[in-house]
Amino acid sequence: MEKVRVLVVDDSALVRKLMSTMLSSDPRIEVVGTAPDPLIAREKIKQLNPDVLTLDVEMPRMDGITFLENLMRLRPMPVVMVSSLTEQGAEVTLRALELGAVDFFTKPNSDLASTFSDGAQEICAKVIAAAGAKPRVRTEVRKLDVPPRLSADAVLPRAQGAGTRGGSPLIAIGASTGGTEAIRVVLEQMPPDAPPVLITQHIPAAFSGPFATRMDHCSAMRVCEAQDGQPIQPGHAYIAPGGQHLLVMWDGAKYVCRLHDGPPVNRHKPSVDVLFRSMAASAGAATVAALLTGMGDDGARGLLELSQAGARTLVQDEATSVVWGMPGAAWKLGAAREALPLDEIAARLLQMARQPLKSAVGA
Repeated sequence: MEKVRVLVVDDSALVRKLMSTMLSSDPRIEVVGTAPDPLIAREKIKQLNPDVLTLDVEMPRMDGITFLENLMRLRPMPVVMVSSLTEQGAEVTLRALELGAVDFFTKPNSDLASTFSDGAQEICAKVIAAAGAKPRVRTEVRKLDVPPRLSADAVLPRAQGAGTRGGSPLIAIGASTGGTEAIRVVLEQMPPDAPPVLITQHIPAAFSGPFATRMDHCSAMRVCEAQDGQPIQPGHAYIAPGGQHLLVMWDGAKYVCRLHDGPPVNRHKPSVDVLFRSMAASAGAATVAALLTGMGDDGARGLLELSQAGARTLVQDEATSVVWGMPGAAWKLGAAREALPLDEIAARLLQMARQPLKSAVGA
């Protein structure tokens, strides 16, 4: 198997060295070069023909966003943005994803000894996934310590039965790599009186608030970052905060959002499996769910649990997914009967939400 060839672009010599070391910890990756700014990077892309670019946001002579915009217009290629965990960093990174970046990685802090393994594991996984992704353009080697992989059982036991306590439909959406743009496409097509939409997107804590604000500006629905105990209402979309699991619970009179600070599930927090499991237990057949583009398989088993509870389920198709990991895993499990292009998903979710409720399997 040929190695994924990576060019690291960052104005900090320390970050370039750190990123090169982290990427080189994976035998599947070869760092073919580094560049301190976009103008040098442009020449090295021509010379080295890398498979993936890691790109800093703030650089001299030309900022990363301007360079990315030019790159995606003239020579589209997989790009993983490297950003800071600040509000400004979040805004710029979300803009980069709009322009066609496949994914992003937050810069490791100065305490390298304690963060090396986790950071290296994350960036290597993102680069490997990016190498096989389909970018969508708008007009010393260290052994990695892999943490245990937990299931949704670590947060919420699976319910023995499922109910439709509220009666009215709820829409659930899960996504990861490429998901910020896929979610935008879906929400832009939702009317202001759409059923409530619950969303788990793999995203850091500093990014989820700005992401929710951006979605609120582009959707007729009211979009917000979910709060603990918040009532779930039609015409509203609720995005899981980064670093917390989002659950849907029935409090005796209405559905509410619940936030859970449990361990990562499938190495993610928030986890799509946790959201889907909670909805299988609390809403069951009243749920309409979609699993969108993303790396890994988080959400696949949760979607299957929803389907078994009588919910209507679908996945984004491979052709329009940046990475067909999560939806592909769900499809292989038989968790969904339909795989649709991204542009058709909103209309289909609304259509399914208007249909009479199904009965839970085995009920």
